[in-house]
Amino acid sequence: MNSLNKEILRLALPSILANITVPLVGMVDTAVAGHLAGTQAAVAIGAISVGSMLFSLLYWNFSFLRTGTGGLTAQAYGAGDTHEVAKIFWRGMALSAAVAMAILLLQWPFLKVAVLCTQASADVEALAAQYFSIRIWAAPATVSLMTFSGWFVGMQDSMSSMWKDLIVNGVNVVASILLGRGIGNWPGLGFAGIAVGTIIAQYCGLLFCVGVCMVKYRKVLGAFRLPELRQALSRSEVVPYMRMNGNLFLRASAMLGVYIGYPLIATGMGDMLLACSAVMMQLLMLFSYFTDGFAYAGEALVGRFIGARNNPELRRAVRYVFIWSMSIAVAFIGLYWVGGVPALRLLTSDPAVVEACSAFLPWLILMPPVGCAAFTLDGVFLGATASRPLRDSCLAGFVAFLTVWFLLKWLVLGGGVGSESLPLHLLMIAYFAHLLVRTVWLALSWKTIRDR
Repeated sequence: MNSLNKEILRLALPSILANITVPLVGMVDTAVAGHLAGTQAAVAIGAISVGSMLFSLLYWNFSFLRTGTGGLTAQAYGAGDTHEVAKIFWRGMALSAAVAMAILLLQWPFLKVAVLCTQASADVEALAAQYFSIRIWAAPATVSLMTFSGWFVGMQDSMSSMWKDLIVNGVNVVASILLGRGIGNWPGLGFAGIAVGTIIAQYCGLLFCVGVCMVKYRKVLGAFRLPELRQALSRSEVVPYMRMNGNLFLRASAMLGVYIGYPLIATGMGDMLLACSAVMMQLLMLFSYFTDGFAYAGEALVGRFIGARNNPELRRAVRYVFIWSMSIAVAFIGLYWVGGVPALRLLTSDPAVVEACSAFLPWLILMPPVGCAAFTLDGVFLGATASRPLRDSCLAGFVAFLTVWFLLKWLVLGGGVGSESLPLHLLMIAYFAHLLVRTVWLALSWKTIRDR
């Protein structure tokens, strides 16, 4: 194995390991909520689901704090410009502080508007509001961790990023169980303990990141003085930075439109197809936890080689990252082919749901190649800080998703014929179309990045 492949694995494997722990947190929170004494399980689980969705809506739009920081840092790292590396860090942290303050100030109107858009019962809404009102105080840590994540990726430091994620997810699991259900003779905090556990986990992750910077990056960050920070936050430097992040904000909003639109459309298909749509999305997201690791590696290496003005290594890195990513796609095609039905049985014990979901298993074979390509190209373009093609590809993907769905709904479902499973098949076609458009758009745009 050559040195570049070893470098790709060094960057990708820690990210994959950390990603695997992500679903565990949601599963544990749901399990704790479903076993609380004195609370109806369905109400508590529903409240966790609604509350988590509210935070997804809130924080997804600020993902540019990570994506905008990673590519810029990688390019400065590749150029050997430690002063620029420090400037990007402190500017990102200043922006994180401003975003956190805005979130805390606007939490009440956001909650009221968001709850109005849900169709949950009054009991679920009340518990979800309680969960939101407690967990929102983790906002300063949460948005700061986005900047830390991007900066660590740019610094080619996948281990610090991995340990940060493992600490956050591990503490979240343990704290939510202990605070929710109690220990010994202490009954715990009940439902509120789940939210408090998340707060503790986020700040533990923040303390770890601060410690890493104080020990590992003390010389890089400590040499940056306050007058220089004022210059880094000046209009001449902030406007281009915000323009790039504005494109990434629109990209995130378009992606959010697809991933919120998918379940919202499915809610009109009846309980069985709604359940099938949720199960299928869970299975489809499995391969993303693995291919995202190689997308992060691509982001780090592309930025680094662009910063170093090393075009031959840039092209080799992109080629090798794609080989690894497509290997993940092939592996998951095999896993889905052999283990599709057993995977369904792991997610639900209801034979009727397993049988209904079995009709959609072929989609698990079609999605990985296009999905892995789209996610890997995202990483490549983030490393190149090419925010405009990223924005345009996701906006085009969102338009394709809606256009294909409504067009097929009109052409196929308008006549009232077809099987009961047909609506979800059409929705899966629309989701596939959005991935395909993103992939083709970025593939066609690659030449402008490669030759610049």
